[in-house]
Amino acid sequence: MSRYVPTVFDNYSASVLVDGRPVSLGLWDTAGQEDYDRLRPLSYPQTDVFIVCFSLVSPPSFENVRMKWIPEITHHAAGIPIVLVGTKLDLREDPVTVQRLRERNFIPITYSQGVQCAKDVGAVRYLEASSKT
Repeated sequence: MSRYVPTVFDNYSASVLVDGRPVSLGLWDTAGQEDYDRLRPLSYPQTDVFIVCFSLVSPPSFENVRMKWIPEITHHAAGIPIVLVGTKLDLREDPVTVQRLRERNFIPITYSQGVQCAKDVGAVRYLEASSKT
């Protein structure tokens, strides 16, 4: 059995066209583990936009948006736009996933909860995504 090794930092880059002009897009996937709380902000300088993701089928992940990610970002990079993204959209109505959540007294995060959270934290946009669609 393989053991999960958490991401510390993964970087991705690509050239993309924005309004017909080439732009260099760099994505930094940073670890959420407490062990990296002091390292993570080192990746924040010169950031143009933050994409804060949470799992639609993990209420603790959703709670971390308000309790961890937004406070950290606003402390280290005030004024930078934030896009809030709910992931695993394909699982929100998956019967097995919903049952597992119910067994833990949880339910999936709704679209309206995501929209409200985005408003509350000052995100410029709210999106939902699935890696399967």
